[in-house]
Amino acid sequence: MNPRVSIIMGSTSDWPIMEAAAMFLDQMEIPFEINALSAHRTPQQAIDFAKKAYNRGVRVIIAGAGGAAHLPGVIAALAPIPVIGVPINASISIDGWDSILSILQMPPGIPVATVGLDAAKNAGILAAQILATGDEKILEKVIEFKASQQQKIVKANEELAKVKFKFKSN
Repeated sequence: MNPRVSIIMGSTSDWPIMEAAAMFLDQMEIPFEINALSAHRTPQQAIDFAKKAYNRGVRVIIAGAGGAAHLPGVIAALAPIPVIGVPINASISIDGWDSILSILQMPPGIPVATVGLDAAKNAGILAAQILATGDEKILEKVIEFKASQQQKIVKANEELAKVKFKFKSN
């Protein structure tokens, strides 16, 4: 089974955040791979990965990085497929702002779709939506997921309706 999505991160310390993307892709039954790559410590491996990803069947890359988060941008500069950046509030990070800005503020011609700080699940959802544009099975699963999100709020409002206060009007 060839991966359709590649989840990469600067180091395994990012895994507790990036795991959410893997869990979502697994739930959607989308084949994926997981690797640690570093734009700073293993630059040649990162370059090789980016240049070969498409030919291995990868169609979307989710790249998580903290601190001076260059991994998503380096990969986006070299890979011809969408890159979704996940800024991570790492131990060396300045409250995550350095990661956010490093990924978000890419120069013209090198786009990186950027999700919120530590929002790897949203990256997984976005990857599924990108793949869904050309895959009916994934599209159906994304539609089902969106419907389940709506049901969570319906149920929450049913529970909130049971909350009693003297001046509560609903």
